[in-house]
Amino acid sequence: MAEYKLLLPSMGEGVMEATIITWLFNEGDTVKEEDSVVEIATDKVDSDVPTPVSGKIVKILKQKDEVAKVGEAIAILEIEGEGGNTASEEVKTETPAATPDAETLKTIEQPLQVAASTEFSGDLYLSPLVKSIAQQENISEAELKTIKGSGLEGRITKEDILTYVANRGSRSAVQQAAPVQQAVSVPQPVATSTPASTISTGAGDEIIPMDRMRKIIAENMVKAKQIAPHVTSFIETDVTNVVKWRNKNKTAFEKREGEKLTFMPIFVRAVVKAIQDFPMINVSVNGDNIIKKKNINIGMATALPDGNLIVPVIKNADQLSLSGLAKAINDLAYRARNKKLRPEDTQGATYTISNVGSFGNLMGTPIIPQPQVAILAIGAIVKKPAVLETPDGDVIAIRNLMFMSHSYDHRVVDGSLGGMMLKHVHDYLENWDLNTEI
Repeated sequence: MAEYKLLLPSMGEGVMEATIITWLFNEGDTVKEEDSVVEIATDKVDSDVPTPVSGKIVKILKQKDEVAKVGEAIAILEIEGEGGNTASEEVKTETPAATPDAETLKTIEQPLQVAASTEFSGDLYLSPLVKSIAQQENISEAELKTIKGSGLEGRITKEDILTYVANRGSRSAVQQAAPVQQAVSVPQPVATSTPASTISTGAGDEIIPMDRMRKIIAENMVKAKQIAPHVTSFIETDVTNVVKWRNKNKTAFEKREGEKLTFMPIFVRAVVKAIQDFPMINVSVNGDNIIKKKNINIGMATALPDGNLIVPVIKNADQLSLSGLAKAINDLAYRARNKKLRPEDTQGATYTISNVGSFGNLMGTPIIPQPQVAILAIGAIVKKPAVLETPDGDVIAIRNLMFMSHSYDHRVVDGSLGGMMLKHVHDYLENWDLNTEI
């Protein structure tokens, strides 16, 4: 028998660690190759880790809520074979990219230096995510040392620092942080949050702690509104041709491809064409610089069964046919709802679509996910009487109408650009060719 070290696999660019959510097997259990053995969470997505070999779990090295680095052993399996170290050596050989080099690990493990003049003992470990949150919230080293960590060996976890941020705002904390901010010349943000007041509770009230994903969503939404001045334009679109075309093709498409044909591939196609018409909507802001994106990657806001929200990304959407878009969308939606997304599936979006119509809503005012500069909300398709122009004069007819809402970052997208882009999406949908092939 030989030992096999199960390593935390690489989870995409920029993801260097993950938190153990729960083990699906216990020590002593036998697992088969490709069995999912543990659920993990990053700041991007939750996912499962499968075992590449069959064997018995003899020791779990990382317990629930502990943090593991990419390439670090999280469990030891007993497998068929000889040589006590052979299995672990094979893992290192097969997955060289999974283990960060010494220089990378040194950078990751460096403690946060909030002020150049502050002497740091070096005994405070901060993960990259915790460090990023501390920098964004201007949390000083002195403040960090007051946080009681719940992680391994008292380390500060993401939940610890988010809880601290949520409860932050007392006069003493502000006074303590002020000298440090001055020492590093940190500019005060334009938008400041008011310290949360204590909410009184009454008999029968239920207190429900936010789960990990809801905390991340809340943090990202507040940050998005603080960073980008939002403007929203609205338009009502006649999608009767789109409805007719889908009704005509959905049965044949499902028989041929084994995939359902929804409206989303059509909406994505129209958005992609409009972005190609107005490429300055496909940008990000970095200080005083505008980064014009080469790729068109469409984020697709997806509601999860637990009520949370995730945004998987259709990569290079401009290079996909309608059939390809349908397959990509169905695949991402299925994996999102079944917790099968990989971290890279939620990265790199340059523009996002939110289908609020799937909940029966007519319209919405979506929040722009950073670092994008625009997002489109699509409302429910509703049959209404509408005035049509004909060679014989105006007539009233029953049409399929839909509202669209376009929110954009007024730092770099003015009303003309944001409005014209929306109008082009409108035109592509209203003039949808009933002979379009799929």
